[in-house]
Amino acid sequence: MNLYKKIPILALSGLVATALASAGEATRPDAKPNILIILVDDMGYSDIGCFGSEIKTPNIDRLAAKGMKFSQMYNTGKCYPTRACLQTGVYYQRTDLDFSKTATLGELLQPAGYHTWWAGKNHAHFNPVTRGYEHYYGMIGGAENHFNPGDRPAAPGLPAPASKGKGATWADDAVEMKRFTPKDPKFYDTDAFTDRGLQWLDKYANDGKPFLLYMAYTAPHWPLQAWPEDIAKYKGVYDGGFEAVRQARYKRQIELGLLDPKTSPLPPLEELKRKKKDKADGPPGDERLKEATRMEIYAAMVDRVDQNIGRLIKKLEAQGKLENTLIMFLSDNGACTEGPKVDNADPKAPLGSVASFVNYGQNWATVSNTPLRKWKTDSFEGGISTPLVVHWPAGIIPQSGWNREPAHLIDIMPTLAAVSGAKYPGASKQSAIPPMDGVSLLPAFKGQAIKRTTPLFFQYAKGSAIRDGQWKLVRNSPGWELYDLSADRNEINNVAAKHSEIVQKMDAQWKAWWLDCTGSEWTGTPPKEKDEE
Repeated sequence: MNLYKKIPILALSGLVATALASAGEATRPDAKPNILIILVDDMGYSDIGCFGSEIKTPNIDRLAAKGMKFSQMYNTGKCYPTRACLQTGVYYQRTDLDFSKTATLGELLQPAGYHTWWAGKNHAHFNPVTRGYEHYYGMIGGAENHFNPGDRPAAPGLPAPASKGKGATWADDAVEMKRFTPKDPKFYDTDAFTDRGLQWLDKYANDGKPFLLYMAYTAPHWPLQAWPEDIAKYKGVYDGGFEAVRQARYKRQIELGLLDPKTSPLPPLEELKRKKKDKADGPPGDERLKEATRMEIYAAMVDRVDQNIGRLIKKLEAQGKLENTLIMFLSDNGACTEGPKVDNADPKAPLGSVASFVNYGQNWATVSNTPLRKWKTDSFEGGISTPLVVHWPAGIIPQSGWNREPAHLIDIMPTLAAVSGAKYPGASKQSAIPPMDGVSLLPAFKGQAIKRTTPLFFQYAKGSAIRDGQWKLVRNSPGWELYDLSADRNEINNVAAKHSEIVQKMDAQWKAWWLDCTGSEWTGTPPKEKDEE
């Protein structure tokens, strides 16, 4: 039995209908919006311009300027649980890697008259065309070589090293390829995913049906690989080192109104010193220069995503559909400190090339998450926070400031049900489908409060958390820490000892949630994760 009261899905509001009627494109007042969801992989909280970054993201920034920015949007802290929450509207703890006992966004929206298309990453074992998607093009798995998904890296002019990796499974609708080696020498997955999305937009441009286009980019997830011309844009930008960049981002965030230095002081840099030379680091040279080069490549990957978002925006404008397309941009978890474990990288390959398999490490990950603490897989703010940009001229009131209400990926499906009129659980053939855990964000689009009656919950590996209003209970170990996020967004001052009654209450709520989701009492030992990158 579900212990938590669910809020009914909101009908398409009169405000939205009125906005649609006055939109620039030729559309009926009751026209259903197109939907474009853009999810990036392992991007930190401050890695786009409108959230303080020096990385050039003019297209995302444009969407933000004419739409909304959510400063306290949450993911799960890890790739595949995030994707499950986004697609199903329920906590990952109710389902599994293959979305069992759920309905997907495709299964929800197809019966409501939508085209359903998915390009990019599916961190699961199933092909999306079996779960409500009309078309799918991309990678089924956790990570890939961005230039060569078949995972057979080779530097230009050098023989390919022996590879023991599995590589990614690549799917083009129902056709699946275990070793996909592109024939096009200009193949790069960020571009390829967008190419396919644009093809679908062209193919079905005039049939009168709305669409769901889910663009699940694999950038900027390791391995750090990018086009040389994009890397060149950032030559020298990071030579000053981690702390200089982090301080500059923090200053911009204050200037943008994202942060109040009184409630969000910049924590000390949790610096990790490199002790051993990584054989995949690339050619010998100054270590500081190589550190800067890694960040240049990472920035180039984010830059390329933004360029491709620009291509999508341009297409929607040309088709007269941008006004009535609900666009949501976000990241699947906080910045990543981990690196790829491969034995097929060429140590002589230039950093950023097809045979170079590196990450940028903990120090740059801390910069990416400015000003938040910790990283991917943690339940602290740096692990579970994502920038959320929403753009929908026909259906939202643009807000120059920041929406600071807590929101979660589980809210996306209820929101799409609300704006489309779709009936949950749609065409899903799964059994024992639970009610959605999220609530609609449509009130926020109208400048009103989100109607949430229960806390938000988190669990991945050793990390757990519960967010209830201003209070957040969090741990990466057996002991809980308590933070008042209204006064301490960066989780610096643990007040658990001062508020033991709040800790006890929230601990009981978290355990009740765990029992409700899993059917089992919390033992204190996290379940073994079924998939690791």
